[in-house]
Amino acid sequence: MQSGRLISTEVAPLEADRPLLLEHERISFPTYPWEWTPGQWLAAGNLTLDLCDEALDADYILKDATPLNILFSDARPVFVDVLSFERRDPNNPLWIAYAQFARTFLLPLAANAYLGWPLSASQQRRDGYEPADLSPWLNFTQRWLSPLRSIVTLPLLLQGRHVDRQTAPGTRKRDVSEDIAKAIVRRTVRSAKTKLRALAPPQRSSRWSDYTQTASHYESEAQLAKQEFVRRVLSEIKPAHVLDVGANTGVFSRIAAASGAHVVAWDSDVEAIDRNWQQSFEDNLAILPLVADFARPTPAVGWCNSECASLLDRAQGRFDCVLMLGILHHLLMSDQIPLSAVLNQLAEFTTHWAVLEWIPSEDSQFISLCRGRELLYSHLNESYFVQILAERFSIRSREPLSNGRTLWFVEKKA
Repeated sequence: MQSGRLISTEVAPLEADRPLLLEHERISFPTYPWEWTPGQWLAAGNLTLDLCDEALDADYILKDATPLNILFSDARPVFVDVLSFERRDPNNPLWIAYAQFARTFLLPLAANAYLGWPLSASQQRRDGYEPADLSPWLNFTQRWLSPLRSIVTLPLLLQGRHVDRQTAPGTRKRDVSEDIAKAIVRRTVRSAKTKLRALAPPQRSSRWSDYTQTASHYESEAQLAKQEFVRRVLSEIKPAHVLDVGANTGVFSRIAAASGAHVVAWDSDVEAIDRNWQQSFEDNLAILPLVADFARPTPAVGWCNSECASLLDRAQGRFDCVLMLGILHHLLMSDQIPLSAVLNQLAEFTTHWAVLEWIPSEDSQFISLCRGRELLYSHLNESYFVQILAERFSIRSREPLSNGRTLWFVEKKA
């Protein structure tokens, strides 16, 4: 708890006829594994294994090991399911939760690294994948590579041996001496860590991951002016919580964090947002990057859609300020969302302020997104933007940039 790896917990005062109550620190913005980057998955898996390894010293063990036991406080993973710890049988050499760790951590990461299956697909697989889910899609060589050999191929080969047994695999008690049992369990945990490390995907470049360095429509003068405008606005209003929509690799997320805010950064480009998380984690910044799409937000899932809240429900009224820089034209033209609807949704997220970027019709990115449909988008000019904006927000300041774009600092109307 002191290191921030386990959720801060206090035992409430005991009262007659009342069950034991544990009071936990509140995590500012809860997330789910299907919104994490590969780096966040690996960090969550490492935390799970580290805690299990350390718990062995006190003769405790994790009875389950799923990503759903983890939340992120800024860029840092935090284990929140304290009731997953239980006293272990000192003579039992088995870590029963290893099978769940393989299903919910190792196999999804393997499917992502070797088959290109998105980690977001785990939204529909609460208990993860089975080896048989991956095996048909792997070629012969892949099946015998490490770690696929031990998490896919060998489990499938051994599976038939357990079919006729009345006792489920892994539940038969095999008592050995205490020292040997602990050594075997520890070896299992550390072997899982080796497999996890082997599934770290190589860093790739995506369509947007190098955008900050390659954006030809932004000369250094305009880029610096944009950063200075955001820095000046945030230093004036000093928001406690900021949402950065379309955050990319996190240039403006870091400006917001430097102003003293806790930042949640959304982007649909996995590589870009993973780079944002890696730097935020390494520098211990108050930034929580997530794979999230303003136009297609994560839905509520689970039994009766009540187990996991939607992204919109979690974001509603949670932020003092929202940054939407270089994203409006994508929502209007690529996602075909009316401007009024975009700004209405923005007003649901922010309690006070927003910083927006508007691009003119002669901008190269506007022309590229039109794709010959200029007539359809002919109404999207600054006058129309101001007209629709005024329905929900008051304009505090406007800043023209040298490339023709404009920045807007606005305040939500009461």
